[in-house]
Amino acid sequence: MVSMELSQAERSLLVIALIFIIIIAAKTTAYMISLFLMAIIVTILATPGLFWLKKKGLSDLAASLVISLVACLIILGFISVTALSLHTVIADLPQFQQDFNTRMSDFAAMLGPFGLSSIANKPPALDIGQIYTIGIGGVMPLAEAITFLFFVGALTFFILLQLPRMVAHLEDHFGKESHAMHNLERMTGYVIDFLVVRTETNFIHGVLFGGFLGVIGVHGAILWGVLMLLLGYIPYFGLLIAAVPAIFFAWLQFGVPGAIAVIAAVCVLNFIVEHPILSYLTARKFEIPALLVLVSVIFWGWLLGLVGILFAVPFTLMGLLLIEATGEFRWVNVALGVDHLFGVPEETPAEK
Repeated sequence: MVSMELSQAERSLLVIALIFIIIIAAKTTAYMISLFLMAIIVTILATPGLFWLKKKGLSDLAASLVISLVACLIILGFISVTALSLHTVIADLPQFQQDFNTRMSDFAAMLGPFGLSSIANKPPALDIGQIYTIGIGGVMPLAEAITFLFFVGALTFFILLQLPRMVAHLEDHFGKESHAMHNLERMTGYVIDFLVVRTETNFIHGVLFGGFLGVIGVHGAILWGVLMLLLGYIPYFGLLIAAVPAIFFAWLQFGVPGAIAVIAAVCVLNFIVEHPILSYLTARKFEIPALLVLVSVIFWGWLLGLVGILFAVPFTLMGLLLIEATGEFRWVNVALGVDHLFGVPEETPAEK
């Protein structure tokens, strides 16, 4: 009789094959996966508020409605401010055209002594018509983004509505003090910690950066501050990418001194805002190797697009916690150098 039991190596290969199949399936259904993961993240962020409202006596439906209403107001305010600033920038495009021609003429004149004075006769210019075409073509992606946000909000609302019952069922099944519930609480705690701290940091960045640009008179200061807030979720490179448009427009308006001023402001803000936050995270032993973060951004960006890039770290944290919960593959977290995130400190003799 042939034994049907699989060896450890065979089981590992089978799991790896299944993971690849799941990844391929997720790639083909990236839109649905993005909706689901975004709804999970928003639900995790809203969970403390939901249970706080329930302690105040609100029903599940009332608490979910209050949180949904607050979220809608925040999103609408955010979109309104961004749209107003974007409209201002578009209205000033003809002036930007003149500023760009002036800067390029000055640059071409500087190249004259080097035998490149012919550039001064035809300085490069911004194609205003093309910019407007891109703006009009962006109506469809904007509509898709609104649809995406609508479905994320609807899915989140119904998850929040069922969340207390789901938690009660899980506690009844596994036990309130079980290892499974402990891992679930730890996962939500890590994701909330990261997103809250990252959002606070990005908000401070956006307000200070937009305020500085507004003080020196750079057009679209609010828009560039909002861009700093959004792209700040991308590890390492997000803040630098967000600063590029502001540097360009500062150069258009004020020349090289304006661009240098904005670059200096970005460096100062990174130093006074990022370092305390990073120290705070380090103090809480929230350290992920830089290589793992970069690989996460590449992988989730390839799999889910912009949503994956922005929320690569939370998605990776959720994956690492799932690996830790399996037990059999905890060695993966050890190899990646993130096992300290899940270690429970031993009690001292005095605590015992």
